Amino acid sequence: MTRLNDYDQPIGDAVSEWSPRPLPPHATIEGRFCRLEPINAKRHGADLFAANTTAPDGRAWTYLFTEPFTRCEEFCVYLEKIEASRDPLFFAVVDSKTERAVAYLALMRIDPAHGVIEVGNINYSPLMQRTPAATEAQYLLMKLAFDTLGYRRFEWKCDSLNAPSRYAALRYGFTFEGIFRQAMVYKGRSRDTAWFSIIDSEWLAIKAAMETWLSPDNFEPDGSQCMSLVDIRQRLVSKVPAGLPTARQQINVLKGPCI
Repeated sequence: MTRLNDYDQPIGDAVSEWSPRPLPPHATIEGRFCRLEPINAKRHGADLFAANTTAPDGRAWTYLFTEPFTRCEEFCVYLEKIEASRDPLFFAVVDSKTERAVAYLALMRIDPAHGVIEVGNINYSPLMQRTPAATEAQYLLMKLAFDTLGYRRFEWKCDSLNAPSRYAALRYGFTFEGIFRQAMVYKGRSRDTAWFSIIDSEWLAIKAAMETWLSPDNFEPDGSQCMSLVDIRQRLVSKVPAGLPTARQQINVLKGPCI
């Protein structure tokens, strides 16, 4: 039921005991497939440059604000600039198997007063794309924002023409909110921006789906997934009895043993 004030005007739900949220820490975040380290040009530059040079062309940079770097020295100068930033707050994604940085991303537009934070500046090299680490990196930042820091809203924005980014947002569980027309000018062209979000009331279901997908029980011996993240999220609530404590039990109920 919509709340009304003393003037019979509709108003939003009450938020009890709200206080500004902490800023995200400039610290390493550990995962199973990867870890997120505060970006450092000297430590991560050569690995990130090498990872990006495995791409056959520059299409991964089309919707980023920078162009592909052709020299490692130029790239490291760029990394030195973003290393000093705290909003955006950049993290290198280090592959747990190879111990090499294969991607970077950032928390940005950080609004502690209202509990809103965005993930952006996502640069996934071919060594990162379509891997469990690609999903886990997003999960780690969501978990930091919602569980550790207590933010209310986690945002994803992209060029409205960037179909892979829009697909990724929906796969991760973001809700599409609309298009902000002519929101930016970059690289000499106009950008309409697509907005997506996850809010705190949605996080528990999205978290359960991500943890189930990331579980070892969701992967075959050859590394292929047993169930897609979207399928798990859509079916988890209706299929899994309340109180199941482990991802293994969730997978078994949803599909049966994977291995």
